[in-house]
Amino acid sequence: MTDTRNFTIALAQYAQIPLSDDESFDHFAQTVAAICAGHDAAGNSPELVAFPEMHLFGTGSLNEEDANRAQEAAAVEFPDTSSQPVSVVEASDSLLSKCANLAKKHGIWLVPGTFCERNPSGGIYNTAAVFSPDGLLVGSYRKICPWRPYERYIPGNSFTVVDLPGKGRLGLTICYDAWFPEIARQVAWLGADLILNLVRTTTPDRRQELVLARATAITNQVFVASVNAAAPQGVGDSVLVDAEGELLDVCRGDEEALLTRTIDLDMVDRVRRIGTAGSNRLWEQFRPDDDDIPLPLYEGHISAARWHPQSGPGRQR
Repeated sequence: MTDTRNFTIALAQYAQIPLSDDESFDHFAQTVAAICAGHDAAGNSPELVAFPEMHLFGTGSLNEEDANRAQEAAAVEFPDTSSQPVSVVEASDSLLSKCANLAKKHGIWLVPGTFCERNPSGGIYNTAAVFSPDGLLVGSYRKICPWRPYERYIPGNSFTVVDLPGKGRLGLTICYDAWFPEIARQVAWLGADLILNLVRTTTPDRRQELVLARATAITNQVFVASVNAAAPQGVGDSVLVDAEGELLDVCRGDEEALLTRTIDLDMVDRVRRIGTAGSNRLWEQFRPDDDDIPLPLYEGHISAARWHPQSGPGRQR
């Protein structure tokens, strides 16, 4: 690692584009090119460009049933990236290939929102993907907490962090995941310096999500970037929060906007070493000779059979 791990990110608070056909992707490619041609206030060009949840899979004014069918028909297949990055340039699925080539063309880390990922057993996952500057698919993450009962995506069951050589580690979450602090905690425990939350929130609770973004940064001492869609598919208010929970930048309102900012990922190490506000060293709370503390809530895993309103707080079976 270098002495300073400066990293320039661009959060694209843009409206969804229609389910990716050639014309839609051409528009997306032009957007990425325009972003990469820009810079932040200090003159730094973006190293990572991120778009909101389902950015490439817009279904417009289709009703719920037709929208679900359209997304299932457009779903892509993902290779396994759990052990090593994968070249998808020659993959049969052209959308992954196009995104990989776009990342390579501009020499950026590209997170093009999330994808509908086909499940061989039926249904689809809501899956985020990270493409590297050399055109590899380096990581994918399936949304663990679909927004139920409204979303029909199949839940994922694993966590994803991606190494950014010379910079740090990127962790992925998707929209409603932010309401479950154990997800961010696990991603931070896996070494994330920056948690990227891809969002498509259309509802008034975006106000609460802004609080959650800051709380997640504070309780895990990590940077948090929450990029929401613009109108009409989202209410905007994308934010970037530092490792002490301070709001670094925000795209206020629901109009299309671009947030480009350079952050120093060394801040994560500094805050954990000296404490938030010079006071709280959360990751050093427990000592080797302390007694173990049982955590009966999950008993080592989340059991779907036990996760039910009738067995919630104060009503355990």
